[in-house]
Amino acid sequence: MSACRVTHGLGGSAKGLTIGISTIGAAMMLALAPELTESSTGEVAVPAAVSSAGDGETGEAPPKPAREAEIVVQGDPSRGEPLEQLNVEGFRATQKVDRAVFGPVARTYGKSVPRPIRKGLRNFLTNLREPVVAANYLLQLKVGKAGETLGRFAINSTIGVAGVFDQAKRKPFNLPRRRNGFANTLGFYGVKPGPFLYLPLIGATTLRDIVGNVVDQMAAPSVTVPPFDQSQYIAPVGVLTALDARNEFDQELERRRAGGDPYGTTRKIYLERRAAEIEALRNPRRSKPALPPE
Repeated sequence: MSACRVTHGLGGSAKGLTIGISTIGAAMMLALAPELTESSTGEVAVPAAVSSAGDGETGEAPPKPAREAEIVVQGDPSRGEPLEQLNVEGFRATQKVDRAVFGPVARTYGKSVPRPIRKGLRNFLTNLREPVVAANYLLQLKVGKAGETLGRFAINSTIGVAGVFDQAKRKPFNLPRRRNGFANTLGFYGVKPGPFLYLPLIGATTLRDIVGNVVDQMAAPSVTVPPFDQSQYIAPVGVLTALDARNEFDQELERRRAGGDPYGTTRKIYLERRAAEIEALRNPRRSKPALPPE
């Protein structure tokens, strides 16, 4: 309700912000993950919020309280993390919600929707983000990559049946799918990540990545073709994207939770990946972060 009132007061210019607020939990799960991140050099990577918790697809019963106590870390001073206690609380809260709601819903989605349909939907949703990716390559003065991304968008939106099939990556086009966003643009121009944060229902992120993703959410309606620039399309897109990513990342989450320090592992993977992605943008010949499997 408050978001609606703000939008009404600010006028149409706040449309993107309202959409971003309404879907930010789901969208940032996808955009800010350690393994499935909407970032610098490739396509879709896995949600940070996802990386918080979740039962595997094995159908095992939820962990007992004792195991839950093992998973929730109490903080490690050697990490040098100013907001660690707050982050640990966010990690704990996200685990609880994931066990109770998001994990079961995502697994139900994965079991009830055939894989080819999920892949086609994933391609379609990714195609909708291509204009934002291209816009950020232009901001980074990477005209060639911006052109390739727009070429991908045109090819997949037509002969790829609205992006359901990724024809652009196949011969004779051979146009790779890349991740990019305003957080990467900030990093490209030297803006430091700022403090690490683990926010309830959003997951692992940094101050720079929060700002960047909010800007991307606000810009999306401006660069996306109608009718997919409307809130009735964008909000479900964020939800479906997060569900699909959570389902795809389920087994990795189970392995991470079985480790001794899942919070520390999540933090380490997220920060290292983001640093590698920014470095790959700034020095593409020196480093190329490995992309997650599709």
